[in-house]
Amino acid sequence: MDLRKLKKLIDLVQESGIAELEITEGEERVKIVKGGIVTVLPAAITTAAASTEARISAAAPAIATVPAAATAVLPAEPKPGQEGHVVKAPMVGTFYRSPSPDAKPFVEVGQAVKEGEVICIIEAMKLMNEIDADASGTVKAILVENGQPVEYGQPLFILG
Repeated sequence: MDLRKLKKLIDLVQESGIAELEITEGEERVKIVKGGIVTVLPAAITTAAASTEARISAAAPAIATVPAAATAVLPAEPKPGQEGHVVKAPMVGTFYRSPSPDAKPFVEVGQAVKEGEVICIIEAMKLMNEIDADASGTVKAILVENGQPVEYGQPLFILG
């Protein structure tokens, strides 16, 4: 399922009064629970593993209730004077600047990028999700270190 579509669905749940949203598209099923987790599973697995999904959903509140003070990494914020378009993380996961440890980074400070160009990867649930630039511009700052955990909505890059 497209990351932009997932983000819109998450925003819909947050803005509305609903507590849970479940959508099936082809062989993928997405279930979003307010205050819970997002689960994307192939349909064949979901029918055979309904009890597993219940265990995952039941475990979500324990994960979600970890106090912010207990986490070692605080979300990066743009520094004063760093103005421009902020590219934010569309999901929770681990930030990677390159497709593999020995490969060159997707982008460097000072490099021009076009809208839709891959600028990083966020690993979530052992899936590597390519993150595209949502605007064209020049990379003015990279706000996250390689291998660092990121939160939903956390600023990643500043484009000028």
